[in-house]
Formats: sequence, structure tokens, C-alpha cells
Amino acid sequence: MIVLKSSDGETFEIEEAVALQSQTIAHMVEDDCVENGIPLANVTGEILAKIIEYCKKHVEGGGGSEEELKIWDKEFIENIDQSTLFNLILAANYLNIKTLLDLTCQRVADMIS
Repeated sequence: MIVLKSSDGETFEIEEAVALQSQTIAHMVEDDCVENGIPLANVTGEILAKIIEYCKKHVEGGGGSEEELKIWDKEFIENIDQSTLFNLILAANYLNIKTLLDLTCQRVADMIS
């Protein structure tokens, strides 16, 4: 298990496979910098909870097919407000979670067009 600490002091204990969805965290694990938890100064607890929800679903595979995962992604991204969306973009970029960054940026593009 890996412990993540949000900027507002919340602590999340998650499975390593979920944490490794983030390239930033993966590099910290490789460098053995996770012993006392990983502080994420740029990510609030609310946003980190959303990111963990997303990463867990992608590790589990969405319950089966690729199509089911795409449907889940669509529902996930459509059910968040604009402020949360922009904070997710910043956090996904900071944590280097490419699939989440692509999903959130696509949502913004859809909102603009």
C-alpha cells in the first residue's frame, strides 16, 4: 500500500497498482521515496479522491470490456462541475496521468465547441 497526502492534510492509502497510474508517483516509488507517504502539495483531498476513483476504475478495467470503461469515463467526466474539471486537469498534469489528462482536456474542448 502507498500513502498519499493531499495539500489540505487528507491521507489516502491506496494499492500500489492504483498509485502507479501516475508516472510522477511511479518515479517516486522507483527512487524509494514513499516510506513516510507521498506529499502532493498541488492536489487537494477532493481532487485526489476523484483521481483515485478514476485510477482504481482503470486498474480494475471497468468491469470487463473496453467499451464499458469508455462509458464509465464519459459518465465520470460529465458529472463533475467546471471548477473540479479544471483542478483535475492541473492535477492530472502534475501527476502525469496521461489518460486522465486526455479525458479532461477533451471535455474542455467539447464544452468550447
